[in-house]
Amino acid sequence: MESIAKLATEQTNAQSDTLDQMNALEIVMLMNREDRTVADSVSAALPRIAEAVDRIVERLRRGGRLLYIGAGTSGRLGVLDASECPPTFGIEADVVVGVVAGGLDALVEAQEGAEDDADAGAYDLRKHALGAHDIVVGLSASGRTPYVAGALNFAKSVGAGTVALSCNEGAEISGNADVAIEVATGPEVLMGSTRLKAGTAQKMVLNMISTAVMVRLGKAYGNMMIDVKPTNIKLVDRACRMLMNATGVDHATAETALTSAGRRAKVALVMLKTGCDVAEAERRLEVANGFARLAIEEGTHAE
Repeated sequence: MESIAKLATEQTNAQSDTLDQMNALEIVMLMNREDRTVADSVSAALPRIAEAVDRIVERLRRGGRLLYIGAGTSGRLGVLDASECPPTFGIEADVVVGVVAGGLDALVEAQEGAEDDADAGAYDLRKHALGAHDIVVGLSASGRTPYVAGALNFAKSVGAGTVALSCNEGAEISGNADVAIEVATGPEVLMGSTRLKAGTAQKMVLNMISTAVMVRLGKAYGNMMIDVKPTNIKLVDRACRMLMNATGVDHATAETALTSAGRRAKVALVMLKTGCDVAEAERRLEVANGFARLAIEEGTHAE
């Protein structure tokens, strides 16, 4: 196993050598300058991120699941991304799953020792009945977390797809995955505190993965989250505004259609765009594999 001391994310940052002598404005200005480098680091990894998206889409189309697994900040970010998919994209809670070392208690209280147990990574995936139809994204800023390496090794042993996301080049977990995403964020302003640039980079990549996957699965119409679950006043209003923007109807008409469609914005959209009833809109969407645009355009099959 590579020495932790050799990792770029563990080096001192020359720009912050005098951090403890800076005033508040100087500290936040420095952090802002360093954060600007993160997007460029992510940019270099875009081809691999896109490859991961395509592989995830393929698995989910066949009824598989996406499981994020990590420890510490990385694990918490995976749980965060997974938890936001059902309300945003209207999927069931078990389609995208977040697994964090130490269990859900680790979301609010650090369980730092949990990351060193490689067997625990495999055990946690077994608890989720991981199978060959699923795909696992292992998250590790250092790229060497035993918990994540163990999880990826187990995933490969059962035939599941594997993606590794790390913030160091030549990461050890890259060798455990079908797709290796390495976002080289470099030394942190606060030495070794990978909740900073590395955490930001991982959040950016997870945003890309889940959003691109769901768009490719028909969860958007134009740039609108047409499968949103309108479970509160704000989201009902958003759904109505999406329908207004997409069809040109007024708010009252949009709200009536949304109500008739059982608060399913995508069904309401097809109704408004084609003049059909709920049953016909549902049929068109089924034929189009959930793609609203295709359902509107004669309900032809999605790719």
